[in-house]
Amino acid sequence: MKHPFFPTIIGAIICFVIFTIDYFQFSLIEKFLVFAIFVILPLIILLIENKDQTAIQTKIYTLIKVFHFPAALLSLASLMSNKTWEVGNSVISGTLSLAWLLFTFLLALCGVLLIIEKKEKIEEIAIGAGLIYFFIGGIWFTLYQFQLTFLQVDPTVSALSSVHFHFSSAIVPIFIGMLGRIMVIKSWYHWLVIVDIIGPILIAIGIVVSKPLEMIGVSIFAFNIFIYCTYLLLKMRKNMERSYGNLFLTLSCLAFYSIIVISICYPIAKLFFSITIMDMIPIYGTLHAFGFVLFGLLGWILVREYKHKRAN
Repeated sequence: MKHPFFPTIIGAIICFVIFTIDYFQFSLIEKFLVFAIFVILPLIILLIENKDQTAIQTKIYTLIKVFHFPAALLSLASLMSNKTWEVGNSVISGTLSLAWLLFTFLLALCGVLLIIEKKEKIEEIAIGAGLIYFFIGGIWFTLYQFQLTFLQVDPTVSALSSVHFHFSSAIVPIFIGMLGRIMVIKSWYHWLVIVDIIGPILIAIGIVVSKPLEMIGVSIFAFNIFIYCTYLLLKMRKNMERSYGNLFLTLSCLAFYSIIVISICYPIAKLFFSITIMDMIPIYGTLHAFGFVLFGLLGWILVREYKHKRAN
């Protein structure tokens, strides 16, 4: 039987090659997109697996599993057609990217069905919203590959928006939903979910039309993640269950706290060193993608498996 992490391992090998070899000539944003496509999404597919799905949900989930790797390869070919092979024709790269758009649409459909089926559970609505946000990320990716200007948004900003929706926008509501599955729901949790659903849209609008609005959205969204991390760490400490899942979740939270500390120290560091925000982006991106997101997904998958084994 194939190991459940096999697709992720294959994706990680592909990403390692792309991150370390200059042949591909990808920008840092494009490398993070490849990381989301080949590593993050296989973990999402593993995380949302549910034996209690309806017949239609099972069919959609099966399509998602089967279609992911071909769509990922076509997405990689889409990026390579511009940067590596220098085809010079955005129609080719854009057409290849449509496979990823279709895949993220299937994820969004899965999210919609989850919300309809579990509409009385706020934590499931959060997870469903996260899956829908992947589709918005897929739209921005396709716009970027077609090199289209949408709402006066430069294609480079489209790439940034795609990364935003493939990571924070989609991942944080899913994490909040997973937290809701293991906690006794309290009144403040509903507000946490509402802000985490609205926050990404606010940030995206800010990226397009208003820098101050973007900063407000980022601040509110970051504060919500801070609440999530703090409550999760306190809950794990109280339960005192030693498991690999809890270890990865702890590392995920610490990665987010590190981002906060670095953000606070950055203005001070500028007074003594000649550094710019561009110098900080690789640090922020690495801590967020490889720390908060990757470790968080691994943690929630392992926590879920641990609880299933104990239940059986």
